[in-house]
Amino acid sequence: QVQLVESGGGLVQAGGSLRLSCAASGRTFSVRPMGWFRQAPGKEREFVAAISWRDGSTYYADSVKGRFTISRDNTKNTIYLQINSLKPEDTAVYYCASRPGDPARTQYAYDYWGQGTQVTVSS
Repeated sequence: QVQLVESGGGLVQAGGSLRLSCAASGRTFSVRPMGWFRQAPGKEREFVAAISWRDGSTYYADSVKGRFTISRDNTKNTIYLQINSLKPEDTAVYYCASRPGDPARTQYAYDYWGQGTQVTVSS
């Protein structure tokens, strides 16, 4: 079992920054890839970023490359998503997720999810 709790969302002006956190509980956290997804109103949940447990390799959606940075701290059982140069189109509920094996870009590959944290970007 893995429990995930996101935090760090909020209302921010375009161009601003946020750092999202996802705290995990469960003894297998350090050996499971983690991902961030987001879902905007009326849209499907989409992949944002993922990180491997093996070597810390990171993967990003093209739409966020260069602005988002995913990282993990296995000593704290926490992953982070640093979001810079926020745009109104980044407005969404952001979810972290966990899966066995290797990182994946599809939500259907993940078996544990957090409750989400709202990010709202004003123009």
